[in-house]
Amino acid sequence: MAQATETAVGQDALTADGCYVALTEAPLDVTTVLGLVRSPKAGANVLFAGSTRDSFDGRSVATLRYASYRPLALRTMLGIANDVRTAHGLVAIAVVHRLGPVPIGEDSILIAVAAPHRQAAWRAGETCLERVKERVEIWKEEVFVTGESEQPASGDDGQGGPGESVWRSNRDPRAGAPTVLTAARSHKGDDGQTTTE
Repeated sequence: MAQATETAVGQDALTADGCYVALTEAPLDVTTVLGLVRSPKAGANVLFAGSTRDSFDGRSVATLRYASYRPLALRTMLGIANDVRTAHGLVAIAVVHRLGPVPIGEDSILIAVAAPHRQAAWRAGETCLERVKERVEIWKEEVFVTGESEQPASGDDGQGGPGESVWRSNRDPRAGAPTVLTAARSHKGDDGQTTTE
């Protein structure tokens, strides 16, 4: 049976039978996540870290933002983790995904697995990643850099403002995942304030 877990502010987690899944707005910690699965019964501990890269499809990326329907995403993640744990004979598995802005070079997902032997651990990590990308209710917005000045398309800090971005399901866009191109528009209101929508 799944149990909600007390976690840090801005993080939701579920645990069950050697599985730990979480969504958090805080930077991810490799050591902490790997520590969730370590066991004397495991001869192999494998960690996958998915990081924000600086480009996509030939365009410079300023930042990524992730959004989720948390309750459903956590249940889906836990189901995936449990299926992968069972199928590969894992000792434990942890899947932690970051939400909100994830700057270039920072991790957006960590998957840690512990197994008696390395082949099962390697395969389980990849299987888990592919299933998370296929099924979990997480969407990402790629905010692009614009112009020669290399300013983020969404403003100087990559956190909002005018510019161009693309919302995608978390699936590989080359696999037919839908995308939505957005261009923020600024206008002055009757009060003289500039707003962006």
